[in-house]
Amino acid sequence: MTTADAAPAAPARVPRLSYFFPAHNEEANIEALVAEALETLPTLAETFEIIAVDDGSKDRTGAIADRLAAEHPDIVRVVHHHPNRGYGGALRSGFETARYELLAFTDGDRQFRVADVGRLTARMAGPDRPDVVVGYRIRRADPFVRIAYARTYKVANRLLFGLRVTDVDCACKLFRREALEGVRVESGGAFFSAELLTKIRTAGRSIAEVGVPHYPRTAGSPTGAKPSVIGRAVRDFWLLRLRLWANREAAMRRGRPILGR
Repeated sequence: MTTADAAPAAPARVPRLSYFFPAHNEEANIEALVAEALETLPTLAETFEIIAVDDGSKDRTGAIADRLAAEHPDIVRVVHHHPNRGYGGALRSGFETARYELLAFTDGDRQFRVADVGRLTARMAGPDRPDVVVGYRIRRADPFVRIAYARTYKVANRLLFGLRVTDVDCACKLFRREALEGVRVESGGAFFSAELLTKIRTAGRSIAEVGVPHYPRTAGSPTGAKPSVIGRAVRDFWLLRLRLWANREAAMRRGRPILGR
């Protein structure tokens, strides 16, 4: 079940929150993002952690992240990938490393504000208490080609998986840990989020939506529209669809558990 709502007036402060973000060659963004998170998350959670996933960066992203973790050892942690594992692989490491009951992520490119995670916690505190809250970009600040691709992808996920989510790949999401228990994901690329949400919905857990602002990238370069990334997503899309048709229970068991031990 998927429901959409306008953003509540005020965020809900939660007991414990794990916040993570993937970062690939984000040396120009990572320090400002961590500073923003350190300033903002105390207003959203009584206890929180920040996890930076350095996905095989070739610039100073990893070194900056390590310095920030040394400066804030009780709050900031870093996961390093060598070599790059792709977007889905970076998100997977965030989920596996997170320790708290609520797990939220944005991207490392600062196209979302950490404060807007408060829109998600507020929606999760609603009377229907959804298991997952997915953001959708109110006004997407991306080039036309990425917007066109996203619209096509949305229709394909709706028609072939019944995934009625406005913005599948919006990198502003919040999950209850218990909603992720037993969920396994096979994709390590751009199809990761769609596979995760499809399997959560298939498992009977509830998904709600709320609008979030989206900001233009001011530093670094996006990689999501590369032909190799799109090709891998198309392959993973059809593999899951065919496997669900052939044997739903077996398809749900494929892949690694989304949560760490």
